[in-house]
Amino acid sequence: MHIRASRGDIAERVLVAGDPGRIDLISSLLSDAKLVNTHRGFIVYTGYYNGVPVSLASHGVGGPSAAIVFEELVILGAKIIVRLGTCGSLLGDIGLGELIIPTGASYYLGGLYYQYMGESACAPTTPHYEVLKSLVEEATRANARYHVGPVVSSDAFYAESRDFALKWSSRGVIAVEMECATLFMLGHMRRVKTGALLVVSDNLVTGVHASSEELRDTVLKAARIALNAVAKVTP
Repeated sequence: MHIRASRGDIAERVLVAGDPGRIDLISSLLSDAKLVNTHRGFIVYTGYYNGVPVSLASHGVGGPSAAIVFEELVILGAKIIVRLGTCGSLLGDIGLGELIIPTGASYYLGGLYYQYMGESACAPTTPHYEVLKSLVEEATRANARYHVGPVVSSDAFYAESRDFALKWSSRGVIAVEMECATLFMLGHMRRVKTGALLVVSDNLVTGVHASSEELRDTVLKAARIALNAVAKVTP
């Protein structure tokens, strides 16, 4: 309904991002990249990375928008979905442009999660182990500065503050973003392998932030790490 493509247009391995501009940027890393959807602003490309078929898809902002894209990608044949996103650091010593590899995602009960679960239950929101392992190995191989730990998925971008950072970091959470919990939950429900690699774009403790232009090279490096990782995971 939203991704107007057919089975065969979407590869089994998919890299997703919220920003359509980020998908346009990293499409330059694929060979024979074909634009297969623009409907509703959900930009989707399919091409090859080192000879491996890969799709790239934008999912918009927040869990509800992302869930639509994740569900339709699975319907269209996706078996591995990795989010290449940005996040806010909740620790003062994690700097801009550093990478976060989530081991799980906290979330607030209700909303989308309640509608999927049908009760006030805590859905498992963890990445697939094979994808997590591959992301860590590729980040190490690339000599990237990365941190491995839990994140929190928040629906309210402008409600996040220094107090929010202190509260969640006291719980052992290292970064905040908006879609990982949805992706990981649906990964378990739909039996697909998921993971995430996040670029730190701001720090909620120190108040510093970086623009998309300033992070361009870092995003491309992170995209190569993520693409190398998904290429080595068996669907």
